[in-house]
Amino acid sequence: MNSKKLVRLVLILVAFGSCTNPASKKESWESLLNGTDLSGWDTYLGPKFDTVRKDWDTIPIGFNTDPSKVFDMVELDGEKVLRISGEHFGGISTIREFEDYHLQLQFRWGQLKWPPRENGKRDGGLMYHAVGPQGADGGFWMRSQEFQIQEGDCGDYWACAGAIFDIKAKMDQDSAYVYSEDGELLTFSTVSLLGRHCKKYPDAEKPSGEWNTLDLYCVGSTSVHMVNGVVTMILLNSRQLNGNGEIPLTKGKIQFESEGAEMFLRNLRIRSIDKLPEELGK
Repeated sequence: MNSKKLVRLVLILVAFGSCTNPASKKESWESLLNGTDLSGWDTYLGPKFDTVRKDWDTIPIGFNTDPSKVFDMVELDGEKVLRISGEHFGGISTIREFEDYHLQLQFRWGQLKWPPRENGKRDGGLMYHAVGPQGADGGFWMRSQEFQIQEGDCGDYWACAGAIFDIKAKMDQDSAYVYSEDGELLTFSTVSLLGRHCKKYPDAEKPSGEWNTLDLYCVGSTSVHMVNGVVTMILLNSRQLNGNGEIPLTKGKIQFESEGAEMFLRNLRIRSIDKLPEELGK
């Protein structure tokens, strides 16, 4: 897809899906949180971190086993929100799979941080097109494409457990790859020589403690990451490893990470969007 088509794609997606667009059909939105409990979601917690040995245990806490309430609906400032405590590493994922959609949510960091990330950036993550077994990525998350949620890095991309994306990028002064409309189309994955991480551009994140709005558009094998109304990355040709080859990865569950930091989510909603016009195809 050339740069002109990329620009047209973004304009179409923003016009169709912007929350400020008066022509948008509000009734088409579906809330993914019922405001009461975690119906419609599964949880998975990997091994605990042993603060004495400074290492991970070998046995995971497990599937839909959450005695510490790492994931819970709580009241915050007079409204019900999803709290992810961050105390144990793992994820909360939709039971359903989704394809061709616009996902929108707001997140805010809490105060708590936990070992082994108590001195690092507050970190979470929006995993999409999540498929396969729980814990496939590092023992904690599913195979998926990650829309990074981390202090200073919201909108970044990480390939998880065999997921692959092509992204236009350039190398920065720190030898890291950064999204660029004028960059070379490069492949990011767990087996790529370039690595599995591409940094977003530009930075549109608000200071910690403020609510940030994230929009994720997935149409066919193309995705768009938006932070507070700003396009931070366009990702092409979503696929996954399959034996010695690759197969498409265009649908799956939605999963949010618990990764050592307290985080709150609200206004989590999704709606179907049409496939791209033929002229915007690959």
